Amino acid sequence: MGGWALAVHGGAGVDPNLPEERQEEAKRLLTRCLEMGVAALRSKSLSAVDVVELVVRELESDPLFNSGRGSALTAKGTVEMEASIMDGPKRRCGAVSGVSTVKNPISLARLVMDNSPHSYLAFGGAEEFARQQGVEVVDNDYFITEDNLQMLKMAKEANKIVFDYRIPIIGLETCGASAGAEIRDTTSPLQMNGLPISVYAPETVGCVVVDSEGRCAGGTSTGGLMNKMSGRIGDSPLIGAGTYACNICSVSCTGEGEAIIRGTLARDVAAVMEYKGLKLQEAVDWVVNNRLDGGQAGMIAVSSEGEVAYGFNSNAMFRGCATEDGFMEVGIWESN
Repeated sequence: MGGWALAVHGGAGVDPNLPEERQEEAKRLLTRCLEMGVAALRSKSLSAVDVVELVVRELESDPLFNSGRGSALTAKGTVEMEASIMDGPKRRCGAVSGVSTVKNPISLARLVMDNSPHSYLAFGGAEEFARQQGVEVVDNDYFITEDNLQMLKMAKEANKIVFDYRIPIIGLETCGASAGAEIRDTTSPLQMNGLPISVYAPETVGCVVVDSEGRCAGGTSTGGLMNKMSGRIGDSPLIGAGTYACNICSVSCTGEGEAIIRGTLARDVAAVMEYKGLKLQEAVDWVVNNRLDGGQAGMIAVSSEGEVAYGFNSNAMFRGCATEDGFMEVGIWESN
């Protein structure tokens, strides 16, 4: 293929009864982000990692998906966000967790990569670094939406972790896993660390880019799970799990964080390309089919050759991609 390419995602796993207007709203946001990235890549004014930051910032600033403003709430009713970014040519990376006042966590992750001797900062240390760097900070209330407050209230009343935090209220009773350690419902088709869930759609966001010089980069950002324990860290900020970029490809994952972490999903795509000689789509398919061990997840990827690919084993994934030859698509369901 050759040339530049980019892909975006807004989470794997979607409520099958998601209202049509919500679907169209998601498609419009993904299209807007793709167009923003395409304009930057056509102008050649930004590198791959610059475009990743630009696009993920846009996703974080819109409350539609679960990152930045609109992030899922912890059991304490606060927001603890996490993000990572990786620049493929020298495998430079930066990540943050437990961020509660930084308006755009992806940009703080970029600063960790560029302006610190470390790769990963969390909680108070990440917040302190943000202030040292002069990034825009806001009160935690900025990130909290009325919809999410209502979902947290229902989740706490039902004593559940809500994995699709925007499912219709009527579906809440059948969604999630009880916090009780005794629960082991083997009839549930989906499980997280041995506990049953009915729906999984955290709506994490991500972007992967290869620019006209063949440089790959990727980034992922999320608020995590609704009603999660304070201090929980998922796959999104973990290099090699939720995000990975090198000289041959870039990958951003979404879905069941614990399964993605166990399978080092993003790195495995690059590994099978390197060691098995697979092409990008083949590598994505192989990893999704062989490394999730019953977990539900998805991923987007680009290669240094300008290929773009995605894969998921959930019922759907909010996604979109564009390439230099003019191809662009946005989809949700498996048949899209």
